[in-house]
Amino acid sequence: MAEILSLSKARKAKARVAKEQVAAENRIKFGRTKAERQLEKAQESFETRRIDAHLRDPDGSEG
Repeated sequence: MAEILSLSKARKAKARVAKEQVAAENRIKFGRTKAERQLEKAQESFETRRIDAHLRDPDGSEG
């Protein structure tokens, strides 16, 4: 026979797991130091400038 469980406890446990998952995602997304954010921004800027330097027509106008 199946084990009897409280639906309210199951619902709360499920919500707790979902909340922890969101928190883990936020730690990854926002949990960086200022130096790490600045380094990433500088790298993105460098990559953008490098790609733009290789374009045939940098301003994007035709003719």
